[in-house]
Amino acid sequence: MINEQQVRELVGALNDPFLHKTLAETEGIIEVSIKEEKEHVSVKIAVAKTGTPEQLNLQMEIVNALKGAGAKSVGIRFSELDSSVLENFRGEATPAEAQDMLSPLNNTKFISIASGKGGVGKSTVSVNLAVALSRLGKKVGLIDADIYGFSVPDMMGVQTMPVVENDRIFPVERFGVKMISMGFFVENNAPVVWRGPMLGKVLDQFFRDVEWGELDYLLLDLPPGTGDVALDIHQMLPESNEIVVTTPHPTAAFVAARAGAMAIKTDHHILGVVENMSWFQSDVSGKKEYVFGQGGGPKLAEELRTDLLGQIPLGQPDIIEEDFAPSVYARNHSTGQLYIEMAQRVIDQLNEEK
Repeated sequence: MINEQQVRELVGALNDPFLHKTLAETEGIIEVSIKEEKEHVSVKIAVAKTGTPEQLNLQMEIVNALKGAGAKSVGIRFSELDSSVLENFRGEATPAEAQDMLSPLNNTKFISIASGKGGVGKSTVSVNLAVALSRLGKKVGLIDADIYGFSVPDMMGVQTMPVVENDRIFPVERFGVKMISMGFFVENNAPVVWRGPMLGKVLDQFFRDVEWGELDYLLLDLPPGTGDVALDIHQMLPESNEIVVTTPHPTAAFVAARAGAMAIKTDHHILGVVENMSWFQSDVSGKKEYVFGQGGGPKLAEELRTDLLGQIPLGQPDIIEEDFAPSVYARNHSTGQLYIEMAQRVIDQLNEEK
């Protein structure tokens, strides 16, 4: 019967699928247990990222290696390597590994913008937060992951298309933000009628086949609710910080809590809540009218045990013909300043987590 040393040698020679280092080098073999009377071997393995197709491939490699050495049955448990271990390997990553957006070796921070329902201004928040981060000197990308309700290219006034060279997609850049959207790949605003598996492939392309370059932050404008596309994205990402958008109305905040619950269940960090359409302020009287009520944002933040990142009034940007973007607030606009303040809070929070 195979012994523990042989198990460690055989399994230790296999590669962590993301780090491209052997499990011996990553010290990824956590436990080995052998039941000689049943010729059964159990191992606990730590890898860079769990719950992936790559993990399943490694699982088969381990089973084949141990059965080939005499074990009749094999049990495998997986866990994730400690973040400090991953940090050690980031410095050794090849350029390709470092720029693979879904690799744990990538230093880009993901910020997912979610909502419980449509119509609360989630895409407006996504676009303006991305622009504000860029105005603060950050390298920013934006994925319009709302596949059925894509709107980012129109909101940002984009007139050009991505360039495809050597099977690589080069994103469109506007206001310092690199962006990609399903809207670039459908004709004449046609509806998307694809099913889940096809959409999953598109999202994977947005991460793996787009030439993002070096980014500090990659924002994702998620579909509203907790459907398949939003769940797929949560499972794809190595880790993500989530912002939940709501209006002040109690019902909107109640529904938005579901999006926050999904983030918690998929082990993602809730960065904060943004309350959109918080009030309407008259240009004539200067008086604030709370059109959708009050209290939804603070109540949701309290329920999710997170921060209220900002409250954005109901309104629209000034239309500037020579720099047309129907949903982007100018830096010197009062709402544009609110987004700058919100972006700074996001930066400060993410820096504290290092």
